[in-house]
Amino acid sequence: MKDRILNRGGSDHTIMKISDKKVLVTGAGGFIGSHLCEELVKSEARVRAMVRYNSSESHGLLEGLPRELYNRLEIVSGDIRDIDSVTKAVSGCDIVFHLAALIGIPYSYHAPKSYVDTNVVGTLNVMQACRQESVERVIHTSTSEVYGTAMYIPIDEHHPLQGQSPYSASKIAADKIAESYYLSFNLPVVTIRPFNCYGPRQSSRAFIPAMVSQLLSESVIKCGYLAPQRDYTFVKDTVAGFIAAALVPGIEGMTINVGTGKKISMGDLLQRIMSRMDLMKQILPEESRLRPPKSEVMALICDNTRARAFLGWEPGYTLDQGLDEVVSFVKSNSNRYKTDHFVV
Repeated sequence: MKDRILNRGGSDHTIMKISDKKVLVTGAGGFIGSHLCEELVKSEARVRAMVRYNSSESHGLLEGLPRELYNRLEIVSGDIRDIDSVTKAVSGCDIVFHLAALIGIPYSYHAPKSYVDTNVVGTLNVMQACRQESVERVIHTSTSEVYGTAMYIPIDEHHPLQGQSPYSASKIAADKIAESYYLSFNLPVVTIRPFNCYGPRQSSRAFIPAMVSQLLSESVIKCGYLAPQRDYTFVKDTVAGFIAAALVPGIEGMTINVGTGKKISMGDLLQRIMSRMDLMKQILPEESRLRPPKSEVMALICDNTRARAFLGWEPGYTLDQGLDEVVSFVKSNSNRYKTDHFVV
């Protein structure tokens, strides 16, 4: 069954309807994963949400979804590092969105092997299970961090990859595993490479909620290096890119950047946040928040030409609109945010 859509002003494409599909989301309890599950359920997809097993039966950020949407999810617990639980989760699904990963650059300096186990071996397990189950499409999640400091701006998909942290190195390896399954076994993989996704539910490990939560509760703002430039994309726009990548035909094997193409320095972003909140406070650098000098990525600015051309995608949220949503969420969920120390 075909449907014609126009995605936020982009070119229209003939695509399959997501409501026709049984989909799996790995990493469903995480920030982007929970937003993706929410949008998929709203779009009438039959959603299986894979969360990491834990003894408290916590389903992570999925528990913050409206109850009527949460109850429509098929939630399964497992471990992306375990091939048996991955294979069971993939079984019977038409589309697999692979978002499960160990994230957070600072922690990767302390526990690099755990990043390899989760991000590389976990991705291998997903690709092998999808090959075995003959899924129609696999959406693999990359990160703009794989590019390292930009050799040119904006960054297109041909930019060299640089492992400037154990985290980014593990994601480069995961991307190459996905690529190898397309080239070796014709597995229908599409890799989405988001640029600095932000929005409600994001943890205080991320810059924007960390700054917002400090502004609401602390007299002095502690931060890291403020010179790097980033391309911030609102989570609902990122999710729209994921869904389009699952449905647009003929893009198997592609890697597609998803970002606004607009740059802002971390320092200017902090000033923007303070202005939106009408709270101006003293800013102090904190040593623990700094990356090692050679590991710092100075600029990540997206060339989204391919996303516009092939997905009909373009961002629908301005930075100010997105910041206002984050501020509103943090104000309503202040108990989630620790502001008295650096959250690794």
